Amino acid sequence: MSPSPPQSPPRTARRPHRLRTRLAALAAPLALAVTAWAVLPDAAANASAPPTPTGWNQVFLDDFNGSSGSGIGGQWMYDTGPGSNFGTGEIETMTNSTSNVHLDGGGNLDITALGSGSNWTSGRVQTTSANVGAPAGGKLMVTASIQQPTGGLGYWPAFWMLGPGQWPENGEIDIMEDVNALSEVAGTIHCGTYPGGVCNEGNGIGSGLRGCSGCQSGFHTYTMVLDRTNTSAESIAFSLDGSQYFSVNESQVGTATWQQAFDHNLSIILDLAMGGGFPNGVCGCTTPTGSTASGGTMRVDYVAAYTTNGGSTPPPPPPGAGPIHSGVGSNICLDDRSSSTANYNPVQIYTCNGTAAQQWSVVQAGSTLHVLGKCLDVYAAGTANGTKVDLYDCNGTGSQVFVPQSNGSLLNPQSGRCLDVPGATTTSGTQVQIWDCNGTNAQKWTLP
Repeated sequence: MSPSPPQSPPRTARRPHRLRTRLAALAAPLALAVTAWAVLPDAAANASAPPTPTGWNQVFLDDFNGSSGSGIGGQWMYDTGPGSNFGTGEIETMTNSTSNVHLDGGGNLDITALGSGSNWTSGRVQTTSANVGAPAGGKLMVTASIQQPTGGLGYWPAFWMLGPGQWPENGEIDIMEDVNALSEVAGTIHCGTYPGGVCNEGNGIGSGLRGCSGCQSGFHTYTMVLDRTNTSAESIAFSLDGSQYFSVNESQVGTATWQQAFDHNLSIILDLAMGGGFPNGVCGCTTPTGSTASGGTMRVDYVAAYTTNGGSTPPPPPPGAGPIHSGVGSNICLDDRSSSTANYNPVQIYTCNGTAAQQWSVVQAGSTLHVLGKCLDVYAAGTANGTKVDLYDCNGTGSQVFVPQSNGSLLNPQSGRCLDVPGATTTSGTQVQIWDCNGTNAQKWTLP
């Protein structure tokens, strides 16, 4: 193969995330509707999460039990580096220091911002994979008990979720945000294209900041429910202490955009930023200021996730390795040419033969496809019709996200196109490509 342009840059723990530049949102009275799983605000941290709600199945839980001063457990990883890398204007440096992120010994995770002027450190942690999602025909509930930080202008605590791939089409759900120690809360979704688009990026579609009385003096429960019980009319609802105050429906953004954003697994993230577009926009000033106090702490009692319909993850559930069959023929499989693990090695169709080159694993609820330790990848992050698909080091970029659709196609949200066999040929050795999604046999795949 001739020399290739560079692939999408690899990432470590960091994921590109929202350009959160929302301007000041006017506080509005809560329109509360008590749900069947309502809970009361926590006056103090619990020793453990409450029991699994009736009709739900627990799929994730961290009670943050551990010795005082210890770091996070194995379900999480640190996302470190300058806040400027996150595209939000925040000014802190995220660290893995226990000065910024540690267990308090009483069943809580403390994320603390330290500094003054323009020199601040803080913490951001996320689950080690996109580990929770709503099954088709079911629901996902993600909830946490959190005490918001005090400290003044510039503090920006967040409890949120992010899908794998390119932002914003990969989907983001902000379950709790407050800025400037206002003791308020906002729930927001991000999706579609940036800037603008149907999801109004980089603002997203959200509730705006609303009053959250007592949210700095005690623990309160912040909850998101992604409802896919009607897969043609899905929704996301936000609640404070069990009372719903905002929701967004699939019809507001369109089915294709919604599916790209939310019909797959997402990671859970907790962070405490300092400064940036959101707090600056709300106060009409530059934050933090000279009066901002060091040491404000976002304290988390527990994070939990539940699903209905047996606790399954979005279809298809993560299966073991096996062949991916093409719809162009009865014995045609997706194949890594010559079983090579070289970057840019062509991925092709070939007669099904059971070799290791055809033993694909579905990772992150169908979002990435692995064979021989490498990932199915769109060449050079291309988005045009006819861009070839190859093998490349797994790096979590949008080039490697392929989301199963109900018609059997595999959608690459970054390009908005589907994995395709050129001309619907059955000729072994034909390299696959991306092409406008059309539902033909050339784009139908049966996962292991």
